[in-house]
Amino acid sequence: MAIHEKTLIDPDRILQHDHLVVDGVDVSGSWNTMITPRTLTDYEENFEKIIQSYGGGENVHRCWQCGSCTNSCTMYAQNVDFNPRYWIYLIRLGLKAELLKDKDIIWQCVSCNKCTNICPKDVRPEGVMKATAHWMEENGLTPKTLSTHFDEEFTHECIEFGRIEDTEVMMGFFKRSNQPLVQPWIVEFGKRLSKGLPLGQLAKMGLNVVFRPKTKSWGKTGEVLAEYVKAQKEAAHHG
Repeated sequence: MAIHEKTLIDPDRILQHDHLVVDGVDVSGSWNTMITPRTLTDYEENFEKIIQSYGGGENVHRCWQCGSCTNSCTMYAQNVDFNPRYWIYLIRLGLKAELLKDKDIIWQCVSCNKCTNICPKDVRPEGVMKATAHWMEENGLTPKTLSTHFDEEFTHECIEFGRIEDTEVMMGFFKRSNQPLVQPWIVEFGKRLSKGLPLGQLAKMGLNVVFRPKTKSWGKTGEVLAEYVKAQKEAAHHG
């Protein structure tokens, strides 16, 4: 068996006799274990290319299953179910259903990059983990992370106004991620800020929140930029 394929070793696929003697040799228990064969039909031929279309997943095809990534993995040391080698294996075979069985832990990658530094084929497993997590997120298979909510709000502000206003980005992020707009640390931050900044600067910050200034001559630039970003994204994932 090339790798510990989980579906191949399900209990209902294992054949084993507790007591068995063959030609006078006792082969009871694990000595006579057999695994029933199967034929794979539920795979997606282009799944590897889909993951390659996401940033970080470009080199997934280089993997030769040496296992260096998993052996060096910080998270694997904490949870043996966190297995980059196995997930890359599933990606290359197009076994999405098997991969999604672990969708709740793939995002736990801490980006220590030990796997990427040790990989002899420059697969960049850390990038593959991030690409896989983004693919699941984008397709609604897992909830959006807080970092994705922030990135979306930041991008929206840039495209819509040609600039960012810190308070608007923060409030928009809280709304997107269903967090309360007034939080204890914000209240404390506001109190300390009001003591340290000149009154004119505080007034200007307040006006920026109310009137949301745009970059001069922004015009339809934001619309064109939004269309370009959309086209580039579609070309990368479907081209």
